Amino acid sequence: MNASDSDDDSYNERTALVQSENPVVPSYRPDPELHPPNDTPSKRHAASRRAGPAAVDGGGGSSSLDQDVDADDEELTLKYGAKHVIMLFIPVTLCMAVVVATIKSVSFYTEKTDQQLIYTPFTENTPSVGRRLLNSVLNTIIMISVIVVMTIFLVVLYKYRCYKFIHGWLILSSLMLLFWFSFMYLGEVFKTYNLAVDYPTVGVIIWNFGAVGMICIHWKGPLQLQQAYLILISALMALVFIKYLPEWSAWVILGAISVYDLVAVLSPKGPLRMLVETAQERNEPIFPALIYSSAMMWTVGMASPMDSQHSGHETDEEAEQSSRGAEPESRQQRPFAEDELEEDRGVKLGLGDFIFYSVLVGKAAATGGDWNTTLACFVAILIGLCLTLLLLAIFKKALPALPISITFGLVFYFSTDFLVQPFMDNLAAHQFYI
Repeated sequence: MNASDSDDDSYNERTALVQSENPVVPSYRPDPELHPPNDTPSKRHAASRRAGPAAVDGGGGSSSLDQDVDADDEELTLKYGAKHVIMLFIPVTLCMAVVVATIKSVSFYTEKTDQQLIYTPFTENTPSVGRRLLNSVLNTIIMISVIVVMTIFLVVLYKYRCYKFIHGWLILSSLMLLFWFSFMYLGEVFKTYNLAVDYPTVGVIIWNFGAVGMICIHWKGPLQLQQAYLILISALMALVFIKYLPEWSAWVILGAISVYDLVAVLSPKGPLRMLVETAQERNEPIFPALIYSSAMMWTVGMASPMDSQHSGHETDEEAEQSSRGAEPESRQQRPFAEDELEEDRGVKLGLGDFIFYSVLVGKAAATGGDWNTTLACFVAILIGLCLTLLLLAIFKKALPALPISITFGLVFYFSTDFLVQPFMDNLAAHQFYI
Protein backbone atom coordinates (compact mmCIF):
# COMPACT_ATOMS: atom_id res chain seq x y z
CA MET A 1 0.00 0.00 0.00
CA ASN A 2 2.82 2.32 0.88
CA ALA A 3 4.51 1.36 -2.34
CA SER A 4 1.39 2.14 -4.29
CA ASP A 5 1.07 5.49 -2.54
CA SER A 6 4.63 6.36 -3.41
CA ASP A 7 4.00 5.29 -6.94
CA ASP A 8 0.92 7.49 -7.12
CA ASP A 9 2.84 10.40 -5.63
CA SER A 10 5.68 10.01 -8.11
CA TYR A 11 3.22 9.70 -10.94
CA ASN A 12 1.44 12.84 -9.86
CA GLU A 13 4.73 14.68 -9.61
CA ARG A 14 5.72 13.58 -13.08
CA THR A 15 2.37 14.57 -14.51
CA ALA A 16 2.57 17.91 -12.75
CA LEU A 17 5.98 18.51 -14.23
CA VAL A 18 4.73 17.57 -17.68
CA GLN A 19 1.79 19.91 -17.39
CA SER A 20 3.98 22.78 -16.26
CA GLU A 21 6.29 22.35 -19.24
CA ASN A 22 3.52 21.92 -21.84
CA PRO A 23 0.64 24.32 -21.13
CA VAL A 24 -2.75 23.78 -22.60
CA VAL A 25 -3.15 25.25 -26.09
CA PRO A 26 -5.45 28.31 -25.97
CA SER A 27 -8.75 28.29 -27.76
CA TYR A 28 -7.63 30.95 -30.25
CA ARG A 29 -6.29 29.24 -33.36
CA PRO A 30 -5.28 31.39 -36.33
CA ASP A 31 -6.43 30.34 -39.75
CA PRO A 32 -3.50 28.68 -41.59
CA GLU A 33 -4.70 30.21 -44.87
CA LEU A 34 -4.45 33.72 -43.43
CA HIS A 35 -1.03 33.10 -41.82
CA PRO A 36 1.40 31.40 -44.18
CA PRO A 37 4.02 29.13 -42.61
CA ASN A 38 6.83 31.54 -43.50
CA ASP A 39 5.18 34.44 -41.62
CA THR A 40 4.32 32.75 -38.30
CA PRO A 41 6.75 33.48 -35.48
CA SER A 42 6.64 29.91 -34.15
CA LYS A 43 7.70 28.53 -37.50
CA ARG A 44 10.53 31.01 -37.73
CA HIS A 45 11.75 30.13 -34.24
CA ALA A 46 11.49 26.44 -35.03
CA ALA A 47 13.50 26.94 -38.19
CA SER A 48 16.14 28.83 -36.25
CA ARG A 49 16.28 26.06 -33.65
CA ARG A 50 16.66 23.45 -36.35
CA ALA A 51 19.29 25.45 -38.19
CA GLY A 52 21.28 26.19 -35.05
CA PRO A 53 22.63 22.68 -34.31
CA ALA A 54 23.30 22.07 -37.98
CA ALA A 55 25.43 25.18 -38.10
CA VAL A 56 27.30 24.10 -35.00
CA ASP A 57 27.88 20.61 -36.36
CA GLY A 58 29.54 21.67 -39.56
CA GLY A 59 27.68 24.50 -41.33
CA GLY A 60 26.08 22.24 -43.93
CA GLY A 61 22.56 23.19 -42.90
CA SER A 62 23.21 26.93 -43.15
CA SER A 63 24.69 26.59 -46.63
CA SER A 64 21.66 24.62 -47.77
CA LEU A 65 19.37 27.26 -46.29
CA ASP A 66 21.34 29.98 -48.07
CA GLN A 67 21.00 28.10 -51.33
CA ASP A 68 17.26 27.78 -50.78
CA VAL A 69 16.98 31.51 -50.04
CA ASP A 70 19.00 32.37 -53.14
CA ALA A 71 16.80 30.09 -55.25
CA ASP A 72 13.68 31.74 -53.84
CA ASP A 73 15.10 35.20 -54.54
CA GLU A 74 15.92 34.23 -58.11
CA GLU A 75 12.44 32.81 -58.58
CA LEU A 76 10.85 36.00 -57.21
CA THR A 77 13.11 38.13 -59.40
CA LEU A 78 12.11 36.21 -62.50
CA LYS A 79 8.45 36.17 -61.57
CA TYR A 80 8.07 39.79 -60.60
CA GLY A 81 10.61 40.99 -63.15
CA ALA A 82 8.71 39.53 -66.10
CA LYS A 83 5.41 40.56 -64.58
CA HIS A 84 6.39 44.18 -64.08
CA VAL A 85 8.07 44.43 -67.47
CA ILE A 86 4.71 43.60 -69.01
CA MET A 87 2.97 45.93 -66.56
CA LEU A 88 5.20 48.80 -67.74
CA PHE A 89 4.91 47.94 -71.43
CA ILE A 90 1.12 48.29 -71.29
CA PRO A 91 0.95 51.88 -69.91
CA VAL A 92 3.80 53.10 -72.13
CA THR A 93 2.07 51.59 -75.14
CA LEU A 94 -1.28 53.13 -74.15
CA CYS A 95 0.24 56.58 -73.65
CA MET A 96 1.98 56.51 -77.04
CA ALA A 97 -1.15 55.10 -78.71
CA VAL A 98 -3.30 57.96 -77.33
CA VAL A 99 -0.80 60.52 -78.62
CA VAL A 100 -0.46 58.92 -82.08
CA ALA A 101 -4.22 58.50 -82.45
CA THR A 102 -4.73 62.16 -81.56
CA ILE A 103 -2.03 63.30 -83.95
CA LYS A 104 -3.52 61.29 -86.80
CA SER A 105 -7.11 62.37 -86.18
CA VAL A 106 -7.02 65.89 -84.67
CA SER A 107 -5.28 68.34 -87.00
CA PHE A 108 -4.95 71.01 -84.30
CA TYR A 109 -1.79 69.44 -82.89
CA THR A 110 -0.03 69.28 -86.26
CA GLU A 111 -0.91 72.72 -87.64
CA LYS A 112 1.93 75.17 -88.10
CA THR A 113 1.68 78.16 -85.78
CA ASP A 114 3.82 81.10 -84.71
CA GLN A 115 3.04 80.47 -81.04
CA GLN A 116 5.84 78.88 -79.04
CA LEU A 117 6.52 78.00 -75.45
CA ILE A 118 8.16 80.61 -73.28
CA TYR A 119 11.09 78.22 -72.82
CA THR A 120 11.82 78.21 -76.58
CA PRO A 121 11.86 81.90 -77.56
CA PHE A 122 14.00 81.56 -80.70
CA THR A 123 12.03 80.97 -83.88
CA GLU A 124 12.98 78.54 -86.62
CA ASN A 125 11.14 80.29 -89.45
CA THR A 126 14.35 81.26 -91.20
CA PRO A 127 15.64 80.11 -94.61
CA SER A 128 19.20 79.72 -93.35
CA VAL A 129 19.96 76.18 -92.15
CA GLY A 130 22.80 77.37 -89.92
CA ARG A 131 20.63 79.98 -88.25
CA ARG A 132 17.87 77.45 -87.73
CA LEU A 133 20.30 74.98 -86.18
CA LEU A 134 21.73 77.68 -83.91
CA ASN A 135 18.24 78.70 -82.74
CA SER A 136 17.34 75.08 -82.01
CA VAL A 137 20.50 74.68 -79.92
CA LEU A 138 19.75 77.89 -78.01
CA ASN A 139 16.19 76.74 -77.36
CA THR A 140 17.54 73.43 -76.09
CA ILE A 141 19.98 75.14 -73.73
CA ILE A 142 17.19 77.27 -72.26
CA MET A 143 14.83 74.29 -71.92
CA ILE A 144 17.40 72.05 -70.25
CA SER A 145 18.47 74.89 -67.95
CA VAL A 146 14.88 75.37 -66.80
CA ILE A 147 14.53 71.62 -66.16
CA VAL A 148 17.80 71.52 -64.19
CA VAL A 149 16.88 74.54 -62.06
CA MET A 150 13.39 73.24 -61.27
CA THR A 151 14.73 69.78 -60.43
CA ILE A 152 17.34 71.18 -58.05
CA PHE A 153 14.66 73.40 -56.50
CA LEU A 154 12.46 70.35 -55.93
CA VAL A 155 15.34 68.40 -54.36
CA VAL A 156 16.17 71.28 -52.01
CA LEU A 157 12.54 71.55 -50.93
CA TYR A 158 12.36 67.81 -50.31
CA LYS A 159 15.66 67.76 -48.44
CA TYR A 160 14.45 70.44 -46.03
CA ARG A 161 11.04 68.74 -45.70
CA CYS A 162 8.98 71.49 -47.32
CA TYR A 163 6.25 68.96 -48.05
CA LYS A 164 3.36 71.40 -48.03
CA PHE A 165 5.00 73.61 -50.64
CA ILE A 166 5.76 70.60 -52.85
CA HIS A 167 2.21 69.29 -52.53
CA GLY A 168 0.82 72.71 -53.40
CA TRP A 169 3.10 72.92 -56.42
CA LEU A 170 2.07 69.48 -57.65
CA ILE A 171 -1.61 70.16 -56.99
CA LEU A 172 -1.49 73.36 -59.07
CA SER A 173 0.22 71.48 -61.89
CA SER A 174 -2.36 68.70 -61.76
CA LEU A 175 -5.19 71.24 -61.74
CA MET A 176 -3.83 72.88 -64.88
CA LEU A 177 -3.43 69.55 -66.65
CA LEU A 178 -6.73 68.00 -65.59
CA PHE A 179 -8.91 71.06 -66.17
CA TRP A 180 -7.29 73.46 -68.63
CA PHE A 181 -5.46 71.06 -70.95
CA SER A 182 -8.37 68.60 -70.82
CA PHE A 183 -10.78 71.39 -71.80
CA MET A 184 -8.53 72.31 -74.75
CA TYR A 185 -8.26 68.68 -75.83
CA LEU A 186 -11.97 67.99 -75.55
CA GLY A 187 -12.83 71.15 -77.49
CA GLU A 188 -10.53 70.23 -80.37
CA VAL A 189 -11.93 66.68 -80.47
CA PHE A 190 -15.49 68.04 -80.67
CA LYS A 191 -14.46 70.43 -83.46
CA THR A 192 -12.75 67.66 -85.40
CA TYR A 193 -15.74 65.33 -85.30
CA ASN A 194 -18.26 68.20 -85.63
CA LEU A 195 -20.05 67.46 -82.38
CA ALA A 196 -22.31 70.17 -80.94
CA VAL A 197 -22.03 70.24 -77.15
CA ASP A 198 -23.13 73.12 -74.92
CA TYR A 199 -20.80 74.68 -72.38
CA PRO A 200 -22.71 73.53 -69.23
CA THR A 201 -22.36 69.91 -70.34
CA VAL A 202 -18.67 70.36 -71.07
CA GLY A 203 -18.26 72.05 -67.69
CA VAL A 204 -19.89 69.13 -65.88
CA ILE A 205 -17.72 66.62 -67.79
CA ILE A 206 -14.49 68.52 -67.07
CA TRP A 207 -15.43 69.05 -63.42
CA ASN A 208 -16.10 65.37 -62.80
CA PHE A 209 -13.02 64.30 -64.74
CA GLY A 210 -10.74 66.73 -62.93
CA ALA A 211 -12.15 66.22 -59.44
CA VAL A 212 -11.90 62.43 -59.61
CA GLY A 213 -8.37 62.75 -61.00
CA MET A 214 -7.25 65.01 -58.16
CA ILE A 215 -8.64 62.59 -55.60
CA CYS A 216 -7.02 59.55 -57.20
CA ILE A 217 -3.61 61.15 -57.72
CA HIS A 218 -3.20 63.15 -54.52
CA TRP A 219 -5.26 61.14 -52.06
CA LYS A 220 -6.75 57.67 -52.51
CA GLY A 221 -8.28 55.71 -55.33
CA PRO A 222 -8.30 52.40 -57.15
CA LEU A 223 -4.95 51.49 -58.65
CA GLN A 224 -6.20 51.15 -62.23
CA LEU A 225 -7.96 54.52 -62.08
CA GLN A 226 -4.87 56.26 -60.71
CA GLN A 227 -2.71 54.71 -63.41
CA ALA A 228 -5.20 55.76 -66.10
CA TYR A 229 -5.10 59.37 -64.92
CA LEU A 230 -1.30 59.40 -64.87
CA ILE A 231 -1.25 58.06 -68.43
CA LEU A 232 -3.75 60.70 -69.59
CA ILE A 233 -1.78 63.49 -67.89
CA SER A 234 1.40 62.35 -69.63
CA ALA A 235 -0.38 62.18 -73.00
CA LEU A 236 -1.84 65.69 -72.60
CA MET A 237 1.55 67.14 -71.68
CA ALA A 238 3.19 65.37 -74.63
CA LEU A 239 0.57 66.77 -77.00
CA VAL A 240 1.27 70.30 -75.79
CA PHE A 241 5.00 69.80 -76.40
CA ILE A 242 4.32 68.40 -79.88
CA LYS A 243 2.10 71.36 -80.69
CA TYR A 244 4.28 74.21 -79.49
CA LEU A 245 7.88 72.92 -79.76
CA PRO A 246 9.63 73.83 -83.03
CA GLU A 247 10.56 70.83 -85.15
CA TRP A 248 14.33 70.98 -84.96
CA SER A 249 14.30 72.10 -81.33
CA ALA A 250 12.17 69.10 -80.41
CA TRP A 251 14.72 66.62 -81.79
CA VAL A 252 17.67 68.39 -80.17
CA ILE A 253 15.81 68.61 -76.85
CA LEU A 254 15.10 64.87 -76.95
CA GLY A 255 18.79 64.11 -77.41
CA ALA A 256 19.84 66.57 -74.71
CA ILE A 257 17.25 65.42 -72.17
CA SER A 258 18.47 61.82 -72.47
CA VAL A 259 22.04 62.97 -71.72
CA TYR A 260 20.82 65.04 -68.78
CA ASP A 261 18.82 62.09 -67.45
CA LEU A 262 21.95 59.95 -67.57
CA VAL A 263 23.97 62.50 -65.60
CA ALA A 264 21.19 63.36 -63.13
CA VAL A 265 20.58 59.74 -62.11
CA LEU A 266 24.05 58.18 -62.25
CA SER A 267 26.22 61.11 -61.14
CA PRO A 268 27.11 61.02 -57.40
CA LYS A 269 25.74 64.56 -56.97
CA GLY A 270 22.98 64.26 -59.56
CA PRO A 271 19.69 65.86 -58.44
CA LEU A 272 17.53 62.84 -59.28
CA ARG A 273 19.92 60.48 -57.53
CA MET A 274 19.93 62.69 -54.44
CA LEU A 275 16.12 62.74 -54.50
CA VAL A 276 15.90 58.94 -54.68
CA GLU A 277 18.54 58.41 -52.00
CA THR A 278 16.89 60.89 -49.65
CA ALA A 279 13.54 59.15 -50.09
CA GLN A 280 15.17 55.78 -49.38
CA GLU A 281 16.93 57.08 -46.27
CA ARG A 282 13.65 58.42 -44.91
CA ASN A 283 11.78 55.30 -46.02
CA GLU A 284 9.24 57.50 -47.79
CA PRO A 285 7.62 57.02 -51.20
CA ILE A 286 8.26 59.63 -53.86
CA PHE A 287 5.19 61.71 -54.63
CA PRO A 288 2.66 59.73 -56.70
CA ALA A 289 2.04 62.73 -58.95
CA LEU A 290 5.60 62.32 -60.29
CA ILE A 291 5.90 58.54 -60.44
CA TYR A 292 4.00 55.79 -62.23
CA SER A 293 4.13 52.58 -60.20
CA SER A 294 3.32 49.13 -61.53
CA ALA A 295 2.29 48.12 -57.99
CA MET A 296 -0.13 49.47 -55.41
CA MET A 297 0.13 53.09 -54.34
CA TRP A 298 -3.21 53.67 -52.57
CA THR A 299 -6.26 51.53 -52.00
CA VAL A 300 -9.83 52.43 -51.16
CA GLY A 301 -10.44 51.79 -47.48
CA MET A 302 -6.78 51.13 -46.78
CA ALA A 303 -5.86 50.88 -43.11
CA SER A 304 -3.80 53.70 -41.71
CA PRO A 305 -0.14 53.04 -40.90
CA MET A 306 -0.75 53.69 -37.20
CA ASP A 307 -3.38 50.97 -37.12
CA SER A 308 -1.11 48.51 -38.84
CA GLN A 309 1.75 49.27 -36.42
CA HIS A 310 -0.57 48.88 -33.45
CA SER A 311 -1.94 45.58 -34.69
CA GLY A 312 1.57 44.25 -35.26
CA HIS A 313 2.22 44.33 -31.47
CA GLU A 314 -1.11 42.93 -30.35
CA THR A 315 -1.35 39.61 -28.55
CA ASP A 316 -3.71 36.85 -29.55
CA GLU A 317 -6.18 37.73 -26.82
CA GLU A 318 -6.25 41.41 -27.82
CA ALA A 319 -6.77 40.49 -31.45
CA GLU A 320 -9.58 38.13 -30.47
CA GLN A 321 -11.25 40.79 -28.36
CA SER A 322 -10.91 43.54 -30.96
CA SER A 323 -12.32 41.32 -33.70
CA ARG A 324 -15.61 40.59 -31.98
CA GLY A 325 -18.52 41.63 -34.13
CA ALA A 326 -16.23 42.26 -37.11
CA GLU A 327 -13.61 40.51 -39.22
CA PRO A 328 -10.51 39.16 -37.49
CA GLU A 329 -7.65 41.62 -37.17
CA SER A 330 -5.39 39.43 -39.24
CA ARG A 331 -7.99 39.35 -42.00
CA GLN A 332 -8.18 43.15 -41.95
CA GLN A 333 -4.44 43.79 -41.93
CA ARG A 334 -3.43 41.14 -44.48
CA PRO A 335 -4.39 43.17 -47.58
CA PHE A 336 -2.37 46.13 -46.31
CA ALA A 337 0.72 43.97 -45.78
CA GLU A 338 0.37 42.36 -49.19
CA ASP A 339 -0.13 45.74 -50.90
CA GLU A 340 2.90 47.16 -49.10
CA LEU A 341 4.96 44.17 -50.25
CA GLU A 342 3.70 44.56 -53.81
CA GLU A 343 4.64 48.24 -53.73
CA ASP A 344 8.19 47.36 -52.71
CA ARG A 345 8.45 44.86 -55.54
CA GLY A 346 6.86 47.16 -58.12
CA VAL A 347 8.84 48.96 -60.79
CA LYS A 348 8.43 52.73 -60.85
CA LEU A 349 8.79 54.95 -63.92
CA GLY A 350 8.80 58.74 -63.90
CA LEU A 351 6.06 60.57 -65.74
CA GLY A 352 8.74 62.51 -67.61
CA ASP A 353 9.77 59.27 -69.30
CA PHE A 354 6.18 58.74 -70.49
CA ILE A 355 6.06 62.31 -71.78
CA PHE A 356 9.27 62.23 -73.80
CA TYR A 357 8.58 58.74 -75.17
CA SER A 358 5.26 60.07 -76.46
CA VAL A 359 6.84 63.26 -77.78
CA LEU A 360 9.28 61.23 -79.88
CA VAL A 361 6.59 58.97 -81.32
CA GLY A 362 4.17 61.88 -81.79
CA LYS A 363 6.76 64.00 -83.58
CA ALA A 364 7.55 61.03 -85.82
CA ALA A 365 3.84 60.69 -86.63
CA ALA A 366 3.39 64.44 -87.17
CA THR A 367 6.49 65.26 -89.23
CA GLY A 368 7.13 61.98 -91.03
CA GLY A 369 3.51 61.20 -91.65
CA ASP A 370 4.35 57.60 -92.45
CA TRP A 371 3.34 54.58 -90.44
CA ASN A 372 6.66 52.83 -91.03
CA THR A 373 8.56 55.60 -89.25
CA THR A 374 6.03 55.75 -86.42
CA LEU A 375 6.08 52.01 -85.83
CA ALA A 376 9.87 51.93 -86.01
CA CYS A 377 10.10 54.56 -83.25
CA PHE A 378 7.47 52.72 -81.21
CA VAL A 379 9.36 49.42 -81.40
CA ALA A 380 12.68 51.14 -80.68
CA ILE A 381 11.32 52.72 -77.49
CA LEU A 382 9.96 49.40 -76.22
CA ILE A 383 13.27 47.66 -76.97
CA GLY A 384 15.15 50.37 -75.09
CA LEU A 385 12.76 50.11 -72.15
CA CYS A 386 13.22 46.34 -72.05
CA LEU A 387 17.02 46.73 -72.01
CA THR A 388 16.73 49.35 -69.26
CA LEU A 389 14.65 46.98 -67.12
CA LEU A 390 17.17 44.22 -67.78
CA LEU A 391 19.97 46.46 -66.52
CA LEU A 392 17.78 47.38 -63.55
CA ALA A 393 17.47 43.70 -62.64
CA ILE A 394 21.26 43.27 -62.94
CA PHE A 395 22.47 46.35 -61.05
CA LYS A 396 19.45 46.62 -58.68
CA LYS A 397 19.57 50.41 -58.32
CA ALA A 398 17.82 53.41 -59.84
CA LEU A 399 18.67 53.81 -63.53
CA PRO A 400 17.72 56.44 -66.13
CA ALA A 401 14.97 55.24 -68.45
CA LEU A 402 15.44 57.79 -71.24
CA PRO A 403 18.95 57.33 -72.71
CA ILE A 404 18.64 53.87 -74.31
CA SER A 405 15.06 54.31 -75.51
CA ILE A 406 15.53 57.84 -76.85
CA THR A 407 18.80 56.88 -78.57
CA PHE A 408 17.17 53.90 -80.26
CA GLY A 409 14.17 56.03 -81.17
CA LEU A 410 16.25 58.78 -82.78
CA VAL A 411 18.39 56.29 -84.69
CA PHE A 412 15.33 54.39 -85.92
CA TYR A 413 13.52 57.61 -86.85
CA PHE A 414 16.26 59.15 -88.99
CA SER A 415 17.33 55.84 -90.56
CA THR A 416 13.74 54.94 -91.43
CA ASP A 417 12.79 58.42 -92.61
CA PHE A 418 15.88 59.02 -94.75
CA LEU A 419 16.84 55.48 -95.85
CA VAL A 420 14.05 52.94 -95.53
CA GLN A 421 11.12 55.13 -96.59
CA PRO A 422 12.70 56.48 -99.82
CA PHE A 423 13.74 52.95 -100.69
CA MET A 424 10.20 51.64 -100.22
CA ASP A 425 8.73 54.57 -102.17
CA ASN A 426 11.11 53.81 -105.03
CA LEU A 427 10.09 50.16 -104.97
CA ALA A 428 6.40 51.12 -105.02
CA ALA A 429 6.96 53.55 -107.90
CA HIS A 430 8.59 50.82 -110.01
CA GLN A 431 6.07 48.21 -108.80
CA PHE A 432 8.68 45.96 -107.24
CA TYR A 433 7.51 43.82 -104.35
CA ILE A 434 9.80 42.11 -101.87
